Amino acid sequence: MIQLQKGERAPDFALVDQNGIIVSLSDFRGRRVLLFFYPKAGAAGCTNQAASLRDAKEEFEKMGVVIVGISGDTLEAQKKFGDKHMLGFQLLSDPDHKISESYGVWGEKTTAGKKSMGVTRSAFLIDWNGTVMEAWYKITPKDTVPKALKAMQNELGK
Repeated sequence: MIQLQKGERAPDFALVDQNGIIVSLSDFRGRRVLLFFYPKAGAAGCTNQAASLRDAKEEFEKMGVVIVGISGDTLEAQKKFGDKHMLGFQLLSDPDHKISESYGVWGEKTTAGKKSMGVTRSAFLIDWNGTVMEAWYKITPKDTVPKALKAMQNELGK
């Protein structure tokens, strides 16, 4: 499985969000993107991660960062998840896992001793030109916001 590295070009994509809008990474040129991949809308860890991002959304926006989530869930599941938790950011559906594969987050994983194929929770900070600023594979829900904020603070402090 590939893993994107800092300084590499982030793979572009065209996926549909929870409101039926086609979204591409290139739509965000000129802005930074915090792109996070999560295993399943509504699962406890995914809910905790998304809620922490929702709660930090204003702080990220002040730094010029847009938050976007991707999972293999259906559009209906994404909509229900976003509405129920009032997330306020786009959740994209990647049902065939092609984008997850291109980011190196789709593959065999072990959960509770059981092997299966799925998304490994990961996050990517992408600059205004589509270049990976930071890549966090196997990130925990509680570490997503602090690590991304620290990376942005370091970037802005330069």
